[in-house]
Amino acid sequence: MKLEIQLAVQKINKYASGESGDTVEVVERPNGGISIVMADGQRSGRSAKTISNIVVRKAISLIAEGVRDGAVARATHDYLRTHRGGKVSAELIIVSADLATNTIVVSRNARCPILVRRHDDVCWLNSASDAIGIYTNTKPAIDQFPLEAELALVAFTDGVWSSGPQAAGNVDVEVILRRVDPEFTKGADEVAAAILAEALERDDGRPRDDAAVVVMKTVAQTVVSEVRTLAMSFPI
Repeated sequence: MKLEIQLAVQKINKYASGESGDTVEVVERPNGGISIVMADGQRSGRSAKTISNIVVRKAISLIAEGVRDGAVARATHDYLRTHRGGKVSAELIIVSADLATNTIVVSRNARCPILVRRHDDVCWLNSASDAIGIYTNTKPAIDQFPLEAELALVAFTDGVWSSGPQAAGNVDVEVILRRVDPEFTKGADEVAAAILAEALERDDGRPRDDAAVVVMKTVAQTVVSEVRTLAMSFPI
């Protein structure tokens, strides 16, 4: 069975901030597959953007050289800690569709959990993991799943997870996912847009923090095609 991997990113700056401290990039893996790297730099604005750019650039360069994701996260931590003297941090998430092993690999150095949907079952990747850049022996939480149809991963930064008033609790990503895509027929872009829209609504349209959401879905390919497509919308 042929599979199609769908990726979607939705992100927005903190209200009245000129730059987002969340950076997301996509890179093809040298042994087949694709990785998406998301970093949330400490604080917000230009300084946070500089930090997240440093982190993402280092991570994607190592992935492109064939370094395994867990080692990429550790090396990126060491680089940031050395570069900034252990004084700044960043949260780092790497989600990979690795064709060399036919698996989805998730490497996570973040407070925010990651939602995984396999067919109709949902679980959370929420084991404890520290942000990179500060502590000496920081290592990522690693999870791995078979690359199969009807698999979806939803990752996000704190601007999504902690949106809205504190008393309201965290945004209920699972409820949104089941409402928007109950039959696993919607595109990754529709799912990502719905989750960010919910976060913005909770913040009354004025995001209290930089917010980004990443959705990766694997679906059975109904029309066999070798064409790879990447689309972007970038308001300026």
